[in-house]
Amino acid sequence: MTDLFLVYKNLTRKKMRLFLTCFAIFIAFLIFGAVSALKGALDSGVEMSADNRLVVINKINFTQPLPFSYVNKVKALDGVKNVTHANWFGGYYQEPSKQLMTMAVEGATYFKVYDELTIEPENYTNWMKNQTGLLIGERIAEQYGWKVGDKIPISSNIFSHKDGGHTWQFTIQGIFKPLDQKTDTSYVILHYKYFKETQTFGGTSVGWLILTTQSPSLNEQVAKAIDANFVNSAAETKTSTEKAFNKAFIEQIGNIGLIIYGVVFMAFFTILIVVGNTMVLAVRERTKEIAVFKTLGFSSMRIFKMILTESFLLSFIGGLLGMVGAYLVVGGVSKGLAGILPNLLIGPNTWAQAIGYMLLLGFVTGIIPAINALRLNIVSAFSRA
Repeated sequence: MTDLFLVYKNLTRKKMRLFLTCFAIFIAFLIFGAVSALKGALDSGVEMSADNRLVVINKINFTQPLPFSYVNKVKALDGVKNVTHANWFGGYYQEPSKQLMTMAVEGATYFKVYDELTIEPENYTNWMKNQTGLLIGERIAEQYGWKVGDKIPISSNIFSHKDGGHTWQFTIQGIFKPLDQKTDTSYVILHYKYFKETQTFGGTSVGWLILTTQSPSLNEQVAKAIDANFVNSAAETKTSTEKAFNKAFIEQIGNIGLIIYGVVFMAFFTILIVVGNTMVLAVRERTKEIAVFKTLGFSSMRIFKMILTESFLLSFIGGLLGMVGAYLVVGGVSKGLAGILPNLLIGPNTWAQAIGYMLLLGFVTGIIPAINALRLNIVSAFSRA
């Protein structure tokens, strides 16, 4: 009869209690896995931002446009490497509920600034020749099953077509892919020139500028130069690093990190009380049994290890099941939310954190019962009613 067998028998002697305790732990780690995946998806845009990439927007608000003339003025500043621009299209496919992140960009410079994206040279050339052509991200292609040559309609919930209606017809000319799979490719891009020629309002303004500097060390200098160049103009600018811009954009919906850690803390604190109380009661019920083990020659340290092992097993059974459940839930919804949360997944770091929490939970809930068993006096144990 091995120690592990005894631990197993102790765990399963009251199956309903085992089930309820494991279920509580399961729920805690299910929540942890799901909210961690959500936080990771929201933070991925910040993590993957280039160190030398800056974003220039209208100082009043991100939704306010900038004059097209700003593009060449920014390009002429010292320290600037490449400059491109983009306009928000407000796209959707077939129906408004199927939102499709769509931007009108300058094709000649876009992939110079976003050099972490790759596209087949032939497809890029064909796109540059076809003003009604469309380039789609790899994740969008997987989500909708689109391929090169497909003709698709994209509607805008902001702009209207000069021929009437809110729908543009496009031909997919290529699919751009990321060098790093964490890079977001859940959007499509169309030609800025074609967009401006066919929409009914907006003039020749641009939504925002994106540029790369010669070196990250020049970021602050270039940002100040840009904003100083347009101070007191009709459209003053606000320039920041792409990382800071993405972080500020995410924080508009609240401090996600604080919310997530608050939820996880409350869940774990509740489970800690439940599991800790369960372990204390389980060991107390076995007081005379522990005394018998000691009488038979089991050392106090051996019993200490058995009880601590029981606590760890309880934590890992519920925790691993919870993480597997979270993995299945996240995997099930990630494809449907690819256009909104492209990096919704449970990565290695989340698994590592979860295992760390399982170890911590097992230790905290098992250490006191294990110490009590370690110190248990045989005579006193048998004298208890």
